[in-house]
Amino acid sequence: MTERISYTPTDGLCYDPEEPRYWDSGALAKEVTRVFEICHGCRMCFKYCDAFPDLFSAIDNQHDGQVAAVTPSETAKVMDDCFQCKLCEVQCPYTPRDQHPYQLDFPKLVHRYKAVRARREGVPVREQMLGNPDALARAARLSGGMANRLNRVAAHRWMMEKTLGIHREKNLPSFAGETFEAWAGKQGLIKGAPGGEAVIFQTCFVQNNDPQLGKDTVEVLERNQVDVRCTEGLACCGMPAWESGDLPTLRKRVARNLDVLGPFVDAGAKVLALNPTCSMMLRREILSLVAAADRPRAEKLAAAVRDPAEYLWSLRDEPRFAKEFASHPETVAYHAACHLRAQAIGLRGRDLVRRTGAEQVTVVAECCGHDGTYAMKVESFEASKRVGERAFSGMSASGATTWVTDCPLAAIQIEQHAGTRPLHPMSLLARAYRGEPFAEKDAEPAK
Repeated sequence: MTERISYTPTDGLCYDPEEPRYWDSGALAKEVTRVFEICHGCRMCFKYCDAFPDLFSAIDNQHDGQVAAVTPSETAKVMDDCFQCKLCEVQCPYTPRDQHPYQLDFPKLVHRYKAVRARREGVPVREQMLGNPDALARAARLSGGMANRLNRVAAHRWMMEKTLGIHREKNLPSFAGETFEAWAGKQGLIKGAPGGEAVIFQTCFVQNNDPQLGKDTVEVLERNQVDVRCTEGLACCGMPAWESGDLPTLRKRVARNLDVLGPFVDAGAKVLALNPTCSMMLRREILSLVAAADRPRAEKLAAAVRDPAEYLWSLRDEPRFAKEFASHPETVAYHAACHLRAQAIGLRGRDLVRRTGAEQVTVVAECCGHDGTYAMKVESFEASKRVGERAFSGMSASGATTWVTDCPLAAIQIEQHAGTRPLHPMSLLARAYRGEPFAEKDAEPAK
């Protein structure tokens, strides 16, 4: 006889690591079984990643429909298949977001599972390395450019694959010789005291890999008469560490950013995060993850966080909004980043691109499959390509002359598998204000 499993929350439901039951393996197991039962009966999220097809296959083919019979190793595979795109939470009808009594949040369940595992087993070396992008970037800069050259050498990539599990074919981002923070200091954008209308949270990617995106964002904001500031000493948002359940490292990074950004928030500035993953972390994820003492500051920061396109769109009816563009793309394919969709703030990058005079903007709302470090790893590189295929084919099928995405990692993934690197909306606007031409199959140069 098949055991009946209630859909209503168990006494093990908890997504607050400050509560002891969050770390209770038995309490977690109850919730895992309940959530698997709901997902097995619903199956709405079959297309987003391998987690759900693998779950359904195990239940149907190995256990004759009995969810309670799913083994620990099968559970681990399902959890590791999830790369936190958040699209299942966006589409799920049973979530706290929709105030549903089932209170189902599959991505948070996965994070809890990995946090419990990390506390029990430790964080593997590769995950520690990938979870510290700022340290990797410092080491790369000390190499004097050697890291960038070696990342293009087949023998070195083979060695990285064998020793670290980084897939040899994955296009890795280059490291900039000068950080965004160093550039901002030279431009006088780092003041002696907090203030301004907006402060840039450049993110570790813009800081270390793509300072030009930060420069373009500052240029666009200044063109629209925004008193924009930069600051020094910011850390990674913590998501790379949290991918493997490393809560202590996440809390350390968040505490540092609260120290740096808190005075700007207290002075009334908005915090513009230049990557949707980072704005999602600061606006949503950290609220239930930071230590209790940091939660009031985290709530104040979350209320001030904006995506740069979201912030600029809020100024569109003000006299200072710069409506005149010296050039514009003809047709645009706009990739809607998963973590932007998860924030439910609208596709403001798309809306701003339309304001440039683009004749047609086609939206491609499919996951690219990169998702943090998932696409870099040996065990998930091929799966990331398969998951992203609908995004790649959608961008290509649009026939657009210019491609755009708000997510810098999606840009790398789309370039590798579809041949064109999308621009960030802020970079597109900067070019349109400058009057630079938009050529056929326009793309940001590969870095």
